[in-house]
Order: sequence, then C-alpha cells, then structure tokens
Amino acid sequence: MKTDQRFLLSLLVAVSTLASATMAAAPANDPDRAPLPPVPAWHGKSEKLVVKASDPWITPAEKSGLTATASYAETAAYLDRLAAASPLIRVERFAKTPQGRDMLLVVASKDGATLDPAKPLLLVQAGIHSGEIDGKDAGMMLLRDIALRGKDGLLDRVNFVFVPIFNLDGHERSSAYNRPNQRGPVSQGWRTTAQNINLNRDYIKADAPEMQAMLGLFNRFDPTLYMDLHVSDGLDFQYDITFGWQEPQYTKSPAINRWFETVYRGQANAGLKGAGHVPGPLILAADDRHPEKGLMLPAFPSRFSHGYGDLRHMPAVLVENHSLKPFGRRVLGTYVLLEQTLKTLASDGAALKAAIAADRKATGPEVIAWKSKADPVRTIDFLPMQADYYTSPASGAEEVRWLAKPAPAAVVPLYGSEPDVTVTPPAAYWVSAVDRDVIDRLRRHGVQMESIDAPRTVEVDMIRVADPKLDATPTEGRVMVHAAGFAHERRQETYPAGSVRVPTNQPLGALATMLLEPQGEDSLFTWGFFPALLQRTEYIEGYVIAPMADAMLDRDPTLKAAFEKKLAEDPAFAADPQARLAWFYARTRYYDARYLLYPVGRELAGD
Repeated sequence: MKTDQRFLLSLLVAVSTLASATMAAAPANDPDRAPLPPVPAWHGKSEKLVVKASDPWITPAEKSGLTATASYAETAAYLDRLAAASPLIRVERFAKTPQGRDMLLVVASKDGATLDPAKPLLLVQAGIHSGEIDGKDAGMMLLRDIALRGKDGLLDRVNFVFVPIFNLDGHERSSAYNRPNQRGPVSQGWRTTAQNINLNRDYIKADAPEMQAMLGLFNRFDPTLYMDLHVSDGLDFQYDITFGWQEPQYTKSPAINRWFETVYRGQANAGLKGAGHVPGPLILAADDRHPEKGLMLPAFPSRFSHGYGDLRHMPAVLVENHSLKPFGRRVLGTYVLLEQTLKTLASDGAALKAAIAADRKATGPEVIAWKSKADPVRTIDFLPMQADYYTSPASGAEEVRWLAKPAPAAVVPLYGSEPDVTVTPPAAYWVSAVDRDVIDRLRRHGVQMESIDAPRTVEVDMIRVADPKLDATPTEGRVMVHAAGFAHERRQETYPAGSVRVPTNQPLGALATMLLEPQGEDSLFTWGFFPALLQRTEYIEGYVIAPMADAMLDRDPTLKAAFEKKLAEDPAFAADPQARLAWFYARTRYYDARYLLYPVGRELAGD
C-alpha cells in the first residue's frame, strides 16, 4: 500500500471511530464527564472529502482527525493564507466584537471585487451558537477545495459569502465542558456572546454589535439564500443532519416556501443520501422526556434566524446537525449540504430570485402573534431511535435512556401553532424623532422610510395600552412588556423634524409591521423599546382630588353609576382610598393624556 493511501486510510478510520476520541479533553475517568449513548457505526462516501495528512492545505480540524475545531487564530491564519494563494478568495474584517476581535468574512467569487448581482448569492454563517461549530470547519474545507482542489466550477454561476464564526467572543470561551449533550469537538465555545446575548434571539431587537453587523451584510449583499448552521439539542433520532424553514402554514413568503418544498428539499436530500448521510426535516420534541408523544414545529418568531428571514422575504434555511452524532460525521454532512446548495442555486437560483420578487410585492393582513394549538396540525414521517425509561433518584421522575439502536420508522403527530393576533397594516407608520433607538433599528434592518426636515401635523390612528405588565426577569438583556388590551383612537399628532414616515407598501413592509405594531410577539414595544409610555410623572394631592371627585359624583349620574359598579365588582379597589381617587383623577382634564399612549402613529389608507 502506498504511503499516501495509508495516511488516507488512517484519517478515514479516525473519522469513523470518533466515539472514543471526541471528548479527549475530558478524561474518561472524570466523574463530571457527561454520559452519552453509544455511537452506531457509520461510513459514507463523504469520508473521501478528508485530504491526506501530507496535504499542505489540510485544515486544523482535518489534522486532528476531525476531533478538534480550529481556534479563531488558526481560522484567521488559514483563511488569510488561502486568500493569498487564490484570486477566488477574499477575506474581510467587517466588524469588531464587544471584546475587540475582528469578525471574519470570506467572499468566494469569480467576479472579482464587484459581485455580479445577476448571479445568486449564498450567505452562510457558522457559530451563531459557537459551541455548535461544525459549519466553520466544513466551510474551510469547502473553500480550500474551491480555491485549490478543482471545485472552482461551483462559482461559475453562484457567489459564496461565508462568516466562519458569528459569535466570536463566545467561540473563544472554549471548554470541554460547555455542551454536555454534544459529541465533540474536544473543546467547544459558549452559547452566548460576551454580553450574554443569544444571537439567535436577537434578529429583531438587534442589540448585539454582532447582530447589527450581520444586518449590515443582509443589506449589503441581499442574499438569494441564507443558511444558519447549528447543532441540535434534545432527543435522539437516526438523522445526522436536519434542516428546514418556516412551515408552509405559517410562512409570510409563500413563493419562497414553495421553492424550498418543491426544489431545494429534494435536491439537498439526494445529495446528502448519496454521500452516506441521513437527512431529515427540522423537528423538535413535544416532550423531551417522552418523544413518543410526538414532535413539534411551531411558527417560529422573527427573533430566530429563519423566522426573521421568512418575515424579510429572504430565503433562510436553519440547519441542525444532530448533537449525538460524532463531530467528524457532522462536519462532513455540512460540507455536502453546502456544496449541494451551491449546485442547486446554480441550476435553480433564477426561480428562487423570481419567488423573492413575488413575495416582496405581496400585501394584505399580517399575523403578528401566534399561539400553541392543542391538537396536532398534521402527522410526519419520523426515523426514531430506541429508548427505555427508568426512575431517576435525583429527579424523582421517569427519565429517558437512549439505546443507540434504530427503531422502526413511524408516523407521529406534529404539533404547531395557530394565529393569535392578525392586523391589517396601515398605509404607513409615523415614528417621532424622540424615539431614536427605534429609528436606529429600522435603519439597521434596511426598512425604507422618509425623514421629515420640518415639523408636520398628521391625523393618525393611535393605540392606548391597557394594563401593561413587565416580565419578572429579563429576556436577552431586556425586560419584555405585555399588555391586556389595545384601544384605538384618532388624534392630530405633530411630529418634530427628524421624525420618520415608514410606508408599508415596500419590500420590508411585513418586517416594519412586526417591528411597529405593539401587539406583535416580536414588536419593539414588546421588547421594551418604549419604557417612557409606562411612566406617569404628574400627580394630584388628595386634598385637591377628593372634593373634585365628590363634585363629579354629584353632577354626573353616568359617572356615579360606573363608580358604584366598580366598587361592587372590585373589593380591593373599594378598600383602597388612593385607588378610588386615582380613578377620578384619570377622568379629569388634569390627567396626562399621553400616559399609556403608544407613540407610533398609524396613517390609515385614505387619510
């Protein structure tokens, strides 16, 4: 056997036997080491993607036998070297993280510095949750093969933009003990950023500098397809790679969704199966302890990558590799999916571009909040793994134990969502110059708006919030707001210079509606961007309001009847002198007319 063949064989053996190696950084006798199920044997054609150990362009992950992931320094050095060696590769530092690290962007193209807008463009990000890092190492292998190993034809009709590490600060907070439910690599990054923000909950509010930079890439490149690469949590199953998008019954981009379902799914599955992988649909367990109860695919809010992409009419694929499969197998599956996606865009990208254009012209009522549906929405084919159950002394409950053996194929119920709040968008929204953070977010998302350079008085529909409540604990660095009611009223509002008018008849009209309708599950109101409206700053003393209230009762029989009804129905109110007087104060002309008034105006059609 030739020496290079021996090297190749040794690497292939390493890939297929990762079960004994993936947690090498955690000693086998370490009592804190997470116990994972055994790994079924696996071999696939994609193992041939691993280069020989003697190859001067072997990636750091391949050099480890696909058991370790490249560090940030190794990643940057490798990609810079690749760019220096190939005119097809360009590396940019496009933003800085809160800890001062340069975020990396790789552009792979035959177009030079100016990318041909007629070509489809694939934008891929890895490491949004930086412990889930398979995509970084797969992308480095694929870029190497495009630049130097004969796969440059993938760029004949497509441009490829790659962010190897999105959550860069979290990536460098690496440990063998970061993800106990994941099989490799030997050391993994942290889920959240240095500011403790989960980037895959930040797409709408865009608080993180990293997310603001990513929104800038969306506006700059307007990708034909956007891929967000993850590794799953939860139950065991036979699939090693799952992927999906917003379900058809929830989508705000129906033409794009049809392309996904009729073109992309079949081609991606065929490519993966041909390479020896087991692809499956994006799925969640309805109950992690009892997977036999069924699966779940809700309407994903727009705080998530593929929910945001759907809202923005930007085709978005969420990839979830299976955490219990070895790191090497996951990396190879990701490579195959990326390569197949480039091929599909080359052959069918024009149809996807047409679908994007159609969805961006659509108008009509918008569902801005969803709720769980009690009954299954449909059934789904599923390839499960065998499990048994035991009673845990620690939890005192029945727990699942995975046996690492395939179970028979099954048809299981799939649970989901149903509409909760639907609105007809106004012709436009008006946002005052005083709400600078809101205008900033609109601009970062790329929403079209008109800024006024002089005060303007407009008749608008406005919303009065009733009984707002703040969450007891923060969510992603913000205290979310929920309200019991929203009452509409017509008003003449004067907006100062610097205020903006946001039309809804625009490509990002659905996104603007979600951002600015206060009832939206991911609206800026819900995320706490309008705290001032919750605060009342003027008061009235008891010695003033008490005689005023007595006089109001004497002269207004209707008000008196309403007050007596309130006393009868609300004993706590009846026993609280301050609450009783506050009830009258709210009905005087001295009361703050802007208290609980949502400050965004709605310009109705025909106004």
